[in-house]
Amino acid sequence: MTTEDLQTLSLKNITTEQFEQQLACFEKGFPYLKLYAAASVGRGIMRPDAKAVDDYVKSWESYLAGDRKILKFVPASGAASRMFKNLFEFLDGESVYPDNEFMRNFFAHITEFAFYDELDKACRSLYHKGVGLLISEGSYKDVVAALLKKEGLNYGQLPKGLLLFHRYDEGNRTPFEEHLVEGALYAAGKTGDVHVHFTVSPEHRDLFAALCEAKKDLYARKFGVTYHVSFSEQKPSTDTVAVDMENKPFRVNGELLFRPGGHGALIRNLDELDADVVFIKNIDNVVPDRLKGDTVLYKKVIAGVLVSLQQKAFGYLAQLEKGTPAREELLGMLDFLENDLCCLYPAAREMGDEELAAYLRRKLDRPMRVCGMVQNVGEPGGGPFLAYNPDGSVSPQILESSQIDKRDPEAVKMFEQGTHFNPVDLVCALRNYKGEAYDLPRYVDPQTGFISQKSKNGRDLKALELPGLWNGSMSDWNTVFVEVPLSTFNPVKTVNDLLREQHQ
Repeated sequence: MTTEDLQTLSLKNITTEQFEQQLACFEKGFPYLKLYAAASVGRGIMRPDAKAVDDYVKSWESYLAGDRKILKFVPASGAASRMFKNLFEFLDGESVYPDNEFMRNFFAHITEFAFYDELDKACRSLYHKGVGLLISEGSYKDVVAALLKKEGLNYGQLPKGLLLFHRYDEGNRTPFEEHLVEGALYAAGKTGDVHVHFTVSPEHRDLFAALCEAKKDLYARKFGVTYHVSFSEQKPSTDTVAVDMENKPFRVNGELLFRPGGHGALIRNLDELDADVVFIKNIDNVVPDRLKGDTVLYKKVIAGVLVSLQQKAFGYLAQLEKGTPAREELLGMLDFLENDLCCLYPAAREMGDEELAAYLRRKLDRPMRVCGMVQNVGEPGGGPFLAYNPDGSVSPQILESSQIDKRDPEAVKMFEQGTHFNPVDLVCALRNYKGEAYDLPRYVDPQTGFISQKSKNGRDLKALELPGLWNGSMSDWNTVFVEVPLSTFNPVKTVNDLLREQHQ
């Protein structure tokens, strides 16, 4: 390693030992997770009936009436360039006319996008012609350039949180604003305070802050709340070194290339927040007000499940702290661990009282999360499973397909049998029964990262992704899955998704 390499590590606050550990990960790879079963309703996934839904909502509203700090945590960094992949291909392609169904659909419904009026203004400023006239003249590429390029709206480089998604009579909204609205509807404490935290990239932070200042008071008046909006960035210390195809450090002009370590790095950001309960949801999964009913209801439901389970766990931990309870009481706690938290370990029933009490303390005294799960309709991504842990126990885990050994037919079969999909709809409890904040990095499973293949300046490289925020970084949490309606999951992967009924 050169002096410059050591300076780079020092600036990023990465030790040489951490650097060497990263390189070792490329050499040895990561083990696949061993599956016990795909989670399903009745086997790891709760499906509350109408009465239970009502009870859980009441539990949450009762919890909100106490002296609690509730927070919404929204990962919002990264440009929306993938959302406009088809438009970039059209702009760079040879054809001057929409030559595929995606582009024809985009132009046929262009007036239905919430950003249409702004796009029309940009076109008039750049070309002295509106969108309609440019299209009638066949200047399709000019319209796309006005949307994507810096001299126009710059949507090709902006993050999703700053793009206009939904139309309203009083002014169109970005996902950033929709999350402020959501916060007022299910996360306002008894004093009317709404805490919302966005993780953003450094180059976009000022734009988010400016939008916040422009809109915050408007929504505060509309919903009768007080907003406390904060921002953080992925830490340089969570960056990971890239390597070439021979697992040697990848260099650009002689300098080491580091990349952001994926959303798993955000466990550090989450760890620094002061809150009793935190809702986590992706920036693009928002709907207009007319469709927010299911979202708000089921956010309250999963939060009610969380605080109900937490109250029971806290009661058991207080008992265990006083000394070893009677065998019957210990077995009652074990029933709760197995049936309510789906944490299975057959050998536990054979343990003596002291050993069982220690096991229960270890398993109950952990951060807790309740994850909404939707029925699988073919969306790519992870899902809910029961998986083996390093200590031999089995617990609910969210798995990505990259964590499955494709050469193991049994594991592939289980993965294909998954009935539900992870929409990233979490509510988390971050304090222990004494009110102290958990040290979240302690509960990360470092063996659940993965390696992906990328390129830089036309050269292939391998990138190291840290254990994901809602899978490996939360591996050692108590996890509960609850079925939520598909209507609560409305991501925007491509610009044409904004033409779906759910976003109109």
